[in-house]
Amino acid sequence: MKRAARAFWLCSPGAGEIRDIVLPEPAEDEVGVRALYSGVSRGTETLVFRGGVPESQHAAMRAPFQEGDFPAPVKYGYLSVGEVEEGPRDLVGRTVFSLYPHQTRYVVPVSAVTPVPENVPAERAVLAGTVETAVNALWDAAPLVGDRIAVVGGGMVGCSVAALLARFPGVRVQLVDADPARAEVAKALGVGFAAPGDALDGCDLVVHASATEQGLARSLELLRPEGTVLELSWYGDRQVGLPLGEAFHSRRLVIRSSQVGTVSPARRSSRTYADRLALALELLADPALDALVTGECDFEELPAVMPKLASGEIPALCHRVRY
Repeated sequence: MKRAARAFWLCSPGAGEIRDIVLPEPAEDEVGVRALYSGVSRGTETLVFRGGVPESQHAAMRAPFQEGDFPAPVKYGYLSVGEVEEGPRDLVGRTVFSLYPHQTRYVVPVSAVTPVPENVPAERAVLAGTVETAVNALWDAAPLVGDRIAVVGGGMVGCSVAALLARFPGVRVQLVDADPARAEVAKALGVGFAAPGDALDGCDLVVHASATEQGLARSLELLRPEGTVLELSWYGDRQVGLPLGEAFHSRRLVIRSSQVGTVSPARRSSRTYADRLALALELLADPALDALVTGECDFEELPAVMPKLASGEIPALCHRVRY
């Protein structure tokens, strides 16, 4: 395995660079991986890129193999797919997923890689971390057969949730987003679509993932009495106003948070983090999920591409990086 590697670093808020590094020799319980693809999780990673992680959340927001500290300089990311070049015989040559930043080669513990099923292309496997978030969200939400559900916010996480909900029998699923271009993504995923003002109300469950104050307020409006909003958005250091007057109490509405950092209490006694990630990779056998990858660039282009993703100039869901 080559010991030289290159890594993408945020050197200051809004500016990134590629740095040359030298890798260590893998120990007996480690693997050397050559990256094939990585994914930019547009919501979280662009928030980090802008320097928007509040100081109180610096520890909670650390990625598993992050180097440096917020706001910068920091090496951040967690959607990497590569081929094992060195390590146990049963892993060498295998395609694996790891929660590693954007880097050409890396050395990690064997426990930090998960083999990608043979029926899942490496290009699609970069979605594993986001689909894992969706799995955890649905463990939290516990939707029932026949539920009426809206997913407000057609970003990477919202679309992943909608894609999984499309498999539930008898469920009415509508993806709600202000961008009419998301209608094509919804169609590919097999769910309905509506602009916020046209969304169907009377929902048993609304999954909110738009990371906007307006989206959360609209989510509450779409609920039936005693319905639940599952909040998946990450607002960083922004303050959010919420209409908890009016009919919020009389209609007995519920707002519940969900976060992938811990396994949902509904499955914590029977599923590990590894089990959850393996399940997410199995679910990626569905080619409909290719609709979530809306852009691609070479690794060397990342310093120029990240500012465009952060500003919205490139309106990507998952932006894939080629190595």
